[in-house]
Amino acid sequence: MKRIVVLISGQGSNLQALIDACQQKKLTAQISAVVSNKANAYGLARAAALNINVHTLDRKQFTESEAFDRALIATIDSYQPDAVALAGYMRILSAEFVTHYAGRLLNIHPSLLPLYPGLHTHRQVLQNGDMVHGTTVHFVTDQLDSGPVILQAPVPVLSSDNEMTLAQRIKNQEHIIYPLVMGWLLAGRLVLRAGAAWLDNVQLQPQSDLCSYFSELVK
Repeated sequence: MKRIVVLISGQGSNLQALIDACQQKKLTAQISAVVSNKANAYGLARAAALNINVHTLDRKQFTESEAFDRALIATIDSYQPDAVALAGYMRILSAEFVTHYAGRLLNIHPSLLPLYPGLHTHRQVLQNGDMVHGTTVHFVTDQLDSGPVILQAPVPVLSSDNEMTLAQRIKNQEHIIYPLVMGWLLAGRLVLRAGAAWLDNVQLQPQSDLCSYFSELVK
């Protein structure tokens, strides 16, 4: 059975999507552990209720960020994961950490990268009057929200939208594409090679092509 460790900082809705995919056998895998940098993250309660191992590592307990990352690596490696999923984990990871998990480390970000890296993506989209928003699954590198893009799901911006309504529609798509991409990775279909994402031995191309591919997959 393939093993996944999930890193969270908050509600854990994408964690729940991965849990659901495992329970429904859409993913032939198990969530071995959930790790958070915040003790009050609700996602920890989601995991604990299902007897999934949970850990909290507080940066304040460490004198240096490097020491924190090494402790995080040790915690994750104790489960020998096949993949590590960032699911709303709100800390920037060190180059050492990212290199250690290269090719096994995924993130989901609420924008159509390279647009709007970082925080407050929904607010920026609304302020700029964009007609399309979306979400991106990508391999993680040591550059914030800049790793090779794997799959994106576009979401139209409605005239009636506010940050809350737009965020919820983005999450609905995240809950579809994150388990999907995780399944590709665990099956060996998806790899990180020469700084690019490859699916079924084909280098993934511009996102207009991937959006069309995603549309076909979910029909």
